[in-house]
Amino acid sequence: MSMEISGSYSNFKTNYAEQMKEKQELEKAKKAEEVKKEQAEAASDKKSKLQDEYISSEKSGEKPSGLYRVGQDENGNRKVFFEKLNQLNPENEKNRTEEKDGKPPKADADKPEKEEICIGNTDRVEREIQKLKEKKKQLEQQIRSAFGDEKKIRELEQKKAQVEMELSQKDNDTYRRQNTSFTKG
Repeated sequence: MSMEISGSYSNFKTNYAEQMKEKQELEKAKKAEEVKKEQAEAASDKKSKLQDEYISSEKSGEKPSGLYRVGQDENGNRKVFFEKLNQLNPENEKNRTEEKDGKPPKADADKPEKEEICIGNTDRVEREIQKLKEKKKQLEQQIRSAFGDEKKIRELEQKKAQVEMELSQKDNDTYRRQNTSFTKG
């Protein structure tokens, strides 16, 4: 008994890999459309929200209370400073205090009469780091020379690991900055 199949089945895919590839491509296309829709919605939301804008003191009619400037604090880190308007223009402050007392004001207590000059010295830290590097080299030589003694090698490697850890903690700019000694110059 024989059976004959009539019709063409050539349009059906029998290769599973091809079917999966087509599915993935369809999913990617759907995701891309969703992303485009989300971006369009986000863009329309941004346009509808109020945005901050700069209004000059001339347009607003108010006098500025002071100025901001970027500077460095005592540790050398960047910091934003606010200077009141009367600090910027000593004439204004002088006039205000003369009006209150009727006498000219005394010298500002906030301002030092002379600037102090300090000199930073990192020599102690550099010597400490150099000693650790030398100790590391010595331990490496001792490890090479203790070729057969496993116990001694393990002990020396532990010491070397401790020295490397201490060296990694100290051989950086932060440690140097924290341990700098300052003298008046």
